[in-house]
Amino acid sequence: MTTTLRSGNRMTRALLIGFAVAMLGACSTTVVREPSSSSTRKPSQAKPGATVRVQRGDTLFGIAFRNGVDVNDLARWNGIAPPYTIYPGQSLKLYPGSVGSRPTATTKPPKPVTGATTRPTPPAPVTRPVATPAPVNAGFSWRWPAEGHLIGRFVAGDATKQGIDIAGSSGQAVRAAADGVVVYSGAGLVGYGELIIIKHSEAWLSAYGHNRKRLVNEGQNIKAGQQIAEMGSSGASREMLHFEIRHNGKPVDPLQYLPAR
Repeated sequence: MTTTLRSGNRMTRALLIGFAVAMLGACSTTVVREPSSSSTRKPSQAKPGATVRVQRGDTLFGIAFRNGVDVNDLARWNGIAPPYTIYPGQSLKLYPGSVGSRPTATTKPPKPVTGATTRPTPPAPVTRPVATPAPVNAGFSWRWPAEGHLIGRFVAGDATKQGIDIAGSSGQAVRAAADGVVVYSGAGLVGYGELIIIKHSEAWLSAYGHNRKRLVNEGQNIKAGQQIAEMGSSGASREMLHFEIRHNGKPVDPLQYLPAR
């Protein structure tokens, strides 16, 4: 009887110890949960034949951002696995697969037929402006990254106006527009000055440029509203924040996502 009780106690103790170890393991593991998104990630628009030479200080996220493609696609096209290590001098393709240079087929105009009547070319059809598509639901809320007047707006297709500009004063707080992880913190992207890029999900990024000082590092988890930088004029003619939102690597109009104010 005593032996049976001792055996039962040892089994109970072993189960309790196993349960405690499992709980400690779960508590010690940091899980970064991406905000849920109702949209599926679409492939980036490839640029057949285009390549980029990695410069000192470049990161894969920075190169993807600069070229308007999703970092997941850029990594897959070049066979680069996490943690996405690249090297100066390395050549990266901006397109999938092995695309060789093929001669462009030239179409010769047909020879005119003797005696044939030449008909006037009909006028080209009038192209009507395409309506701006409705914004994609990100699955989480956005907030304004800084206080101040809007002095620059997004213009689709204009490489110099891929976001909005918010005027402010030197040292003013710049805050994260949503929860996420810092994937770039540096000054290596020409035209952005001191820049921070935050990844909010597999499909969504936000960028904060022209800062005076960056207050967060790459890999750092960020909460919405947390101060990440001090406003400045690095790479700009005045103190302001340049703010962008990108969906699958493509710039979208931030004013379609930020709350009215």
